[in-house]
Amino acid sequence: MADPKKPADKKPAADVNKSAEIRKVATAMKDKGEKPRPVTIIATLKKQGVEVSSPQVSMVLKRMGFRPRKRRKAGNLAAAVVAANKANKTNKAGKSKTKISVEDLVAAKKAIGRLGGLDRAVAAIEALRQFES
Repeated sequence: MADPKKPADKKPAADVNKSAEIRKVATAMKDKGEKPRPVTIIATLKKQGVEVSSPQVSMVLKRMGFRPRKRRKAGNLAAAVVAANKANKTNKAGKSKTKISVEDLVAAKKAIGRLGGLDRAVAAIEALRQFES
């Protein structure tokens, strides 16, 4: 009698080309518009009864041309705020600007995340400054 815990369509390890199975799943995901991620591929193949490791999936994806996402360097938000404060100590009328609140910092952090990093956010602010002049 079959074990109820094992999938019914489990293939014997000798008959399975794991790399080919990984490629099939990754191609199917790409065709659906999904990003092929190792965790998702491992789960899909496990349902089919094929055991693969994360490094194996990552290497096959790399050979297929799916590169891992570049991680952003953690920007020093406090240093950017200090630099912005030094540059903007006074407004056009010569009056001092209000201090930056915690809420302002939280909003700035969210904006930096949406813009793709501190460098891009600073570049956007500098571009806006040119429009004001």
